[in-house]
Amino acid sequence: MPDLFSAMMKEEWRIHATIFGSAGFAFFPVVVAIFAFAGSLALPLFSDTLPSTVMAMLALAFFLLAGVMVGSFGTMGREFMNRRFGQASLVAYASRSLPLSERRIFATFIVKDTVYYILLYVLPAAAGFTAAAPFIALDPIWGLRAFVSLALAFLIGLSAVCLLSTLYARSIGLLAGTVVVLAGAGLAALGMNAVFPPYAFLIDPAPGSLALSLILILVPAAASVLLVTVDYPDRTKRFTNRFEPLAERLCPLGSAHFIAKDALDLSRSEGGAGKVIFSFILPLGLVWVCLRILIRFIPGIDPLVVFAILLGVISATIYNWLTEFDSFTSYAFLPVEVSAVIDGKLKSYAIANLLPVAVLVLAAASAGGAGSLLPALAAFLSVSVYTLAVTVYLCGLSPNIMLYHAWVFLRYVLMISPALLLLIFASLLDPAYAFGSLFLVPAAGLLIARARSKWQAWDMPGY
Repeated sequence: MPDLFSAMMKEEWRIHATIFGSAGFAFFPVVVAIFAFAGSLALPLFSDTLPSTVMAMLALAFFLLAGVMVGSFGTMGREFMNRRFGQASLVAYASRSLPLSERRIFATFIVKDTVYYILLYVLPAAAGFTAAAPFIALDPIWGLRAFVSLALAFLIGLSAVCLLSTLYARSIGLLAGTVVVLAGAGLAALGMNAVFPPYAFLIDPAPGSLALSLILILVPAAASVLLVTVDYPDRTKRFTNRFEPLAERLCPLGSAHFIAKDALDLSRSEGGAGKVIFSFILPLGLVWVCLRILIRFIPGIDPLVVFAILLGVISATIYNWLTEFDSFTSYAFLPVEVSAVIDGKLKSYAIANLLPVAVLVLAAASAGGAGSLLPALAAFLSVSVYTLAVTVYLCGLSPNIMLYHAWVFLRYVLMISPALLLLIFASLLDPAYAFGSLFLVPAAGLLIARARSKWQAWDMPGY
């Protein structure tokens, strides 16, 4: 087990270091720590309107969501590895050629992910908070409690989705039944006013809350190891030729063949369009719940406009899905330019963006916010277009990979955060100020034009 764990850790490091260079990836946790330090220093500015308990719960919810995203390996890992790293033989598939059991490999894989991503995300965030503690009149011991609580929240999300991913590989029916049971248990816990165990530990580090947190981590993790399979049944998939008919219907949009390929790739991959909807709806639900909580503490906040701004940022992740299993290397032998591929992805994104527009309209209808729907739509469209433009400019066709580069991630945050904060604070004064976000559209157009030239001149290497 130690040798296998060491090999997996080295493999993870070498993959990222090969893509970014050792320094580019090694400084990523440093950037996370810097932002955590800066954010912690700003906490007293909000203490009059937002209780520290609420801010702590929001931080834990964020790391719970981060664990969910990391734990999704079982749902997309097989296709991602085959289509992005098809030339590589990774340790996770060693049971096919070496005398190692699937369970041993998967258990080690979970331990590796736990250690690796805690070092990458949780520890730097806790370190930044601890460094800021003396400046905001907090005992540094809160840094240790924050580290444990954030790690517990992260691991609950990771282990839960590992289990769901394993069940997905086994049986869709088994997955659906488990989701129903877990949803029922969650509603029952809410009905009994149960406290999220990592939050309870942060407020009062008692053995009971720690033990309950560990149960919520270890039970799903153990079940996923017992049920895991990497020997997927070989089955031939046959599809009717829908490419040309679909491209013909999309012809008026231009880039029709690229859009058709994106649509077919997405629908025929594991999970289909459902995986995009799941990864999109889950953070949105969390954002909406958090906003409903903030209404109680921040007077004058218009939840629909703020939701629209955050929705614009989250919707940009649709572009990440459109480029998840694709790279320009696939087109290198064809008379196709990088800029043409990017144009196709942008148009596919525009079509897929009808989903968040529908979500925003439903949110307005359910919350009775029809009066602020127009400024909310303006804010959403502007922020979505601008965030997409920044992503394309900095990452080209590889946003899922390039955002782990410290310098790229730092520039991404610095290019987006000021505009978001300005819009959010302006909307607190008057929701109509959200129309000011339309000034982001020309900036987005300029970034897209520069991105087309930039990535046309520099072809990303294949991974």
